[in-house]
Parts: sequence; structure tokens; C-alpha cells
Amino acid sequence: MTSNSLNKRNASTVVVLDFETTGLSPDMGDRAIEIGAVLLENGKITDRFQKLMNPDRRINSFIENYTGISNAMIKSADSCASVMKEFGQFIEGHNLVAHNASFDKKFLDAELLLADSNYRGSFACSMLIARRLYQDAPNHKLGTLVRYKNLPTEGVFHRALADAEMTAHLWLEMLNDLNNSHQLDHIPFSLMNTLSRTPKHSVDRLLTKHKSAQPIH
Repeated sequence: MTSNSLNKRNASTVVVLDFETTGLSPDMGDRAIEIGAVLLENGKITDRFQKLMNPDRRINSFIENYTGISNAMIKSADSCASVMKEFGQFIEGHNLVAHNASFDKKFLDAELLLADSNYRGSFACSMLIARRLYQDAPNHKLGTLVRYKNLPTEGVFHRALADAEMTAHLWLEMLNDLNNSHQLDHIPFSLMNTLSRTPKHSVDRLLTKHKSAQPIH
């Protein structure tokens, strides 16, 4: 499947992912220590992926406290390359979503490159889209939006699978709100990406234009 055809796919079928890492940037030598992801198909969670990975370096006490992932836990984990090759198969043929996607995309690209793997899907940022759709929210951190929209949560943050699942619920809520407020029957992934880059004052115009271009049934 080509990138162009993936962009035309309905936004309700995506992989939502989250990384836990040793720091903020792979350019500074930081590595991934956990990947969590859920597969959404037609708006339903149909599969999950979660693995710790050993970056062959120690993680500092701040990251241990922040994530709950200890050096002892990653010592017995599979290598980053092994996990990322497996994850590359999980995301094959799907578009991708993350909250603050620029962060997760950097680590995904870096780790897949080291694992000699890649992907074809496009990336969308749920945080940027939420800024356009929920302009009255106190802020657009994942935890704040979960409370703001009263989304399902087990109360666990900063573990990869839990954050990926909460992001998936947020993504589906945004699609539902777009459907209810603008009667959009088909929301292509490309529209969500365009929405993430649209100035806040132009959001209604974009959505109205998209609705008018939809075929009348």
C-alpha cells in the first residue's frame, strides 16, 4: 500500500503509539526503553503491542522515577533492534498517531534506522489537533485532555501502553466530535493531518469546505 492510498484511508483505522525513553532526543544519544501501541480498526481497539527494550545503557534516576521503569527491568529485556523489527511488522500498512508526535516520530525513525527497518504510513499529532478542536481546554497535555473529555483511564501515566490507549480514546473522541459538529461521515487521515497544521481561526472553514466536497448520498 502506497503512502498516498494510506492518507486516503479513514482516520478510524490507525496505530496509536507511545515511547518511553532515556531522555529527550536521539540526536543526543538517547534511546527508547519501552514501546506501547494499540491498533484501531474502524474505531475499535483490535490489537495491542507492548515491550520493554534494552538500550545497552543505564537510565538515570529521574527517568526511573518518572516512568517506573528500572535498570533491572530493562537489563533482562530484548534488544532495541529485536523489538523494533517486530514493531515494524506491527505498524506495516498503517498510519500512525501519537500525542506530541514530533517526539515519538524522532525515536521511531532513529530506532527503526538502527534496526534496519522502516514504515510507509504518515504520522498525525493528537496534541496539535486537540489544540484546534478543544480551544477551551486548560492545556493540551494528555492527562488534562483525558480529564477534560472524561475519557477512560486506569490512572496510569508515563507507561507506554497506558498512554497509547488513552491517546487512542482521545483520537476516537475527536473523530466523534468532528462527526457530530460537522456531520462528517468519512474523515480521511489526510484531513486530520491538515487540521493539525490549520490556524485555529480557520478550522471551521476547513471543515465546512471538506463537508461540501463530500459526495451526497
